[in-house]
Amino acid sequence: MLGGVRVRIIELRILGAALTSLWLVTFALILGGYRPGGPVDTLVGLSAAGPILVALAGVRWPPVARGPRAFALIAWLALLAILLLIPSIAGLVSQLQGRGPQTLLPSAEAAYPWALALFATGVFAGLGMARRRLGDNSPRRRRLMAGIALGLVATLSAGSAFAAAAVVNELSLGDRPAISSRFGPTDPTEEPSACDGPLTDGTSALVTLHMDSSVDGSLTGQATLTGVRSGEDVRWDGYVAGDRAFGRNGFVRVGTHAWRLTPTTSWTPVPANQGEGYDLDRQLVLTALSPARRTVVEDAGLSYIEGARARHCRVPLDGATLRAAVPEVSLLVGGIDLTRWRGELDFWIFADGELGQADGFANGPALGLANDALTAEIRFRLIAIDRGAQVTVQPPG
Repeated sequence: MLGGVRVRIIELRILGAALTSLWLVTFALILGGYRPGGPVDTLVGLSAAGPILVALAGVRWPPVARGPRAFALIAWLALLAILLLIPSIAGLVSQLQGRGPQTLLPSAEAAYPWALALFATGVFAGLGMARRRLGDNSPRRRRLMAGIALGLVATLSAGSAFAAAAVVNELSLGDRPAISSRFGPTDPTEEPSACDGPLTDGTSALVTLHMDSSVDGSLTGQATLTGVRSGEDVRWDGYVAGDRAFGRNGFVRVGTHAWRLTPTTSWTPVPANQGEGYDLDRQLVLTALSPARRTVVEDAGLSYIEGARARHCRVPLDGATLRAAVPEVSLLVGGIDLTRWRGELDFWIFADGELGQADGFANGPALGLANDALTAEIRFRLIAIDRGAQVTVQPPG
């Protein structure tokens, strides 16, 4: 029995060490890479050290449990924090490499994985500290409640210190443009074009397209496609989850050659015209945002997106134009008739006269999507960053 406890202590300390390492990586990234130009940039980085101390407590006093079920639950608690931290750190690396973002946690959706990972780390360490303070002979329920309470205190302490420093730093930045931004020029003296003025796509771009579909307000499908475009050469792929398609989809066109990827097939050569319209941001500019369609346009004013100045504009959007501008919607709704659908398209023109972001939606009859349903809707967001960078579209390997 004693040998089994020792093995569990070693295993839990290994999990605690893994958590400590991941929080240490986060601390190093923020301390070394977060430099938006605020007065307390360094303090924001230093305040990210709090979770390291919490994780170290879990290594020093591992939350040993004698029963196999309790041990498994504690181990899964640490694994949950690890599984949340790994993709969050990957996202943080991409964000810092983008050079432009001033806000580390721009939304609740971006913040909750970090908060959940910190709480799981805190409870993991708190259970160990509670066991050390109360002793092995104390009631299990009392140790559990004390561990959760200590974990909550650790989460609030470490999280509040970091949030306070980050918020003070970001408020001091105000509307100050970043030194550089992946969205476009940051010179505040450069004026973006008028909404009905010149608009082009970049010679190249890294593009992300998020889409979702719903019927009578219930989500029926989602898709996230990422890719690169250089002139007329384009490559994108991503995962689709919906009634019409489920799995990985993609398209590549290089010169006169093209390939398609579906959930049931690997990359397969297809005629180049089979991917007509799969040009992401370029297709959107050529169709939905052509000069003829921007004769009736609403100017919503100037704004900063990740430090880059842009003009926010809005135009009406009908279903036929949506299908022509974003043919990838067929992955979610197939070939149903969208001609009676109506919506709006918001787009942002940056100081270089190029499209960097577009948000759109359209809704209409749900005929062909579901039985006994009234309305359906499609929403999408397209982001084109690092426009004009030197990129090469490669054929499938």
